Amino acid sequence: MIRGNGLPACLLVAALLFLAGCATAAFDIGPADRTVTPNKAAKDLASTRNRELAWGGVIVATKNLKDSTQIEVLGYPLDDDNRPDQEAAPIGRFIAIHAGYLETADYAAGRLVTAVGKLTETRAATIGEAQYTYPVLATDRIHLWSKSSQESSRPSIHFGIGIGISR
Repeated sequence: MIRGNGLPACLLVAALLFLAGCATAAFDIGPADRTVTPNKAAKDLASTRNRELAWGGVIVATKNLKDSTQIEVLGYPLDDDNRPDQEAAPIGRFIAIHAGYLETADYAAGRLVTAVGKLTETRAATIGEAQYTYPVLATDRIHLWSKSSQESSRPSIHFGIGIGISR
């Protein structure tokens, strides 16, 4: 029970509500393995094929096919919420194949995505003039992160006295 004039209790409740509003909900990947990177999978398909994996990253391109949607992703390690950590080094590109239609305007280049599914194959393609081997993940679940969650998940707190002007 909090006693007193009520001011500290009000400040505590307001602070908790503010922090809850800033929090990003985690994406549940279940038992999927997040330790195998796209680079490792592309080099060793035999030991990773048909394993349930969780990968995430920044969408490079999205294409609707006849019965599915293909998403090319530049992979990044997943953080504690299973959100791609863009402050880390990239871990390789991959292709996520999602059964059915996904709106390419929503799944646009630059958006963050986390996908869970089974590694099915690799595909040889080019990036510019360079040859590249993409691991292909047949997704069971895919999570498109909100645009507001794409900013750093680290808190940004500033204290100061004076006038600030920003553009």
